Amino acid sequence: MRFSSLQDWLDWQQSLHPRAIDLGLDRVRTVLGRLGLVRPAACVLTIGGTNGKGSVVAYLDAILREAGYDVGTFTSPHLVRYNERVRVGGRCATDAELVEAFGLIDEARGDLSLTYFEWNALAAFSILGGAGLDAAVLEVGLGGRLDAVNVIDPDVATIVSVGLDHLDWLGPTVEDIGREKAGIFRADRPAIFGSRRVPLSVIDVASRLGARLRRLGVDFDFVERPDGWDYVGLGSRRAELPLPAIAGAAQLANAATALAVLEASEPSLLVPDECVRRGLATTRIAGRFQVVEGQPEWILDVAHNADAAGVLAQSLATRPCRGRTLAVCGILGDKDVDAIARSLASAVDEWFAVGLEESRGIEPAELAQRLEAATGRPAQVRRDVAEGCAAASGAARQDDRILVFGSFHAVGPALEWLGLAV
Repeated sequence: MRFSSLQDWLDWQQSLHPRAIDLGLDRVRTVLGRLGLVRPAACVLTIGGTNGKGSVVAYLDAILREAGYDVGTFTSPHLVRYNERVRVGGRCATDAELVEAFGLIDEARGDLSLTYFEWNALAAFSILGGAGLDAAVLEVGLGGRLDAVNVIDPDVATIVSVGLDHLDWLGPTVEDIGREKAGIFRADRPAIFGSRRVPLSVIDVASRLGARLRRLGVDFDFVERPDGWDYVGLGSRRAELPLPAIAGAAQLANAATALAVLEASEPSLLVPDECVRRGLATTRIAGRFQVVEGQPEWILDVAHNADAAGVLAQSLATRPCRGRTLAVCGILGDKDVDAIARSLASAVDEWFAVGLEESRGIEPAELAQRLEAATGRPAQVRRDVAEGCAAASGAARQDDRILVFGSFHAVGPALEWLGLAV
């Protein structure tokens, strides 16, 4: 075994491959074959898209476990601990499980170089595959067609949404990005699309592959009621459902998308209505319009592109604040800062631009200048998330609220600063 500690493995992996992002399936497919891994579970549900993936994975995990199924999930990135990325039965993978998986991968790969994410995906497949699961819910990382997760053939593939993000890797337009994300579809298998605006490229790829495309607003939908909502599916209806436990303007669409995935997975997975109700009411996921009540109130959201920032602005509007909104914001360098800031310009009174531990983070002084230019609101400069949270907390009055957003790398350290477990 090369290393005995998880942190040593992770530090080594980050410097091993010549490029941090190197899309392609050949390396992962080769190592997967050498490991003798075929499928991580009897039923595989793959979840892709620009925004909403994490919420849909969380709904599926909670609902399926309520129905008595053995379920594992793979998500990325993590907020506080790397172990969050792989869960079995709701439990995070242990250091020992990850170390053992990395040792097997290292032996199988020979002289083949793997990216940090490819190590992660292979470890997830190994741990999930050894757990005897009924279902594995796999979140796609970047894109779809060439993402490491796409080496696994899904029983149901889902795109939650398509927006402008990762333009350097996926293309400059929504149509380009949609084409890449639709690469997770498979012939003669269900393909779920969870937004009302569908790129033509997604429809085209589904048609060419022979995938059975089901679209929100066309083949399934949700109907709001005074006391909850109904799911209307392609051949079924689930009535009198509780509002999702996850707050936010996009969550009914995300929950409906999860139920469309379950409907498409029948008869492999059968879930009674009561299990759906319990799952929706108990689903938890950190950093998605996470409200920490108090004086002041804190709201944490990983929104890191313009579409997500727009949904965040809608969610803030549905939860009025008597005082000011102070935003602690850290953003990676490949994001459209101006578009993100404009989406939230009317919702934020004062900004605290912070640096991120991630090397791709925008320097706080530059971020502050761009936030001020885009919104006309003042922006203070703080070295890191902890300093930004402390400054915002010190400046906040009783009726104010503090928003932390812009990246997983901003929300994770904020959760730690607040002393909140993930």
